[in-house]
Amino acid sequence: MSGPIAIRVEGIGKEYVIDGVGKTNTLRETLGKLLRRRSATDENPMRQRLWALKEVSFEVERGEIFGIIGQNGCGKSTLLKILSRIIDPTQGRAEIYGRVGALLELGTGFHPDLTGRENIYMNGAILGMNSAEISGKFDDIVAFSEVENFIDMPVKHYSSGMYVRLAFGVAAYLEPEILLIDEVLAVGDTAFQQKCLDKMHSLMEDGRTVLLVSHNLDIMRSFCTRCMWLDHGRAQQIGGADDVVNAYLSSIQDRLNKGLPDAAPLNGTHELGDFAR
Repeated sequence: MSGPIAIRVEGIGKEYVIDGVGKTNTLRETLGKLLRRRSATDENPMRQRLWALKEVSFEVERGEIFGIIGQNGCGKSTLLKILSRIIDPTQGRAEIYGRVGALLELGTGFHPDLTGRENIYMNGAILGMNSAEISGKFDDIVAFSEVENFIDMPVKHYSSGMYVRLAFGVAAYLEPEILLIDEVLAVGDTAFQQKCLDKMHSLMEDGRTVLLVSHNLDIMRSFCTRCMWLDHGRAQQIGGADDVVNAYLSSIQDRLNKGLPDAAPLNGTHELGDFAR
């Protein structure tokens, strides 16, 4: 790649330790569990170690729309959470050159008790913008999200579609140099999805970088310059979007032909239970 690098990931890995002990009901049991976790000699056979990501390395050029594909539980969302600094990696490093805006799962980045207006200003302040800069973008965000009549209502009363429209507007218009998007196009009608795609394309033309996670492979083919296919936490292939999507689809067909089960989820904390790093 010849352009300046926006994201460089070197050997990133994320390990979770699952405590197999059942739920505790007493203070004594809870304290006992905490002491066992702190003990360096603890060899609890009920514990399992799972790598949600393992030795993942890649680079993304400035101005790319870089896609990440793979089955549920392959590590896609975990990777975006590491890049957005929500969680720390167990190993490896990620270098990010530019201000990051992230639109991950529903609920990330907004305070439910604040209004849409207040959340816009809060997110802008987190990105280092002053009040005047945020005000200059405010009307564009509201117009894009189509929530004019609800902008002064607490967002906890928004529908999922309203929430995502406002979240995408905030993420796209508050001038991030790098935008991380996780399955936002799974919510909303076709017209809004097209509006989001058009906005991502304009961001790329402006030299912004987009990292996109989606199960919509047609979108990945059409809008991504390159893709990475993750499988069981490891990068299986990185390259042109068509080539990677085709390889991924062939792999799924092979598994179906052989009667193999789908990969088990690895990166959802609500599914893994009680963790310790």
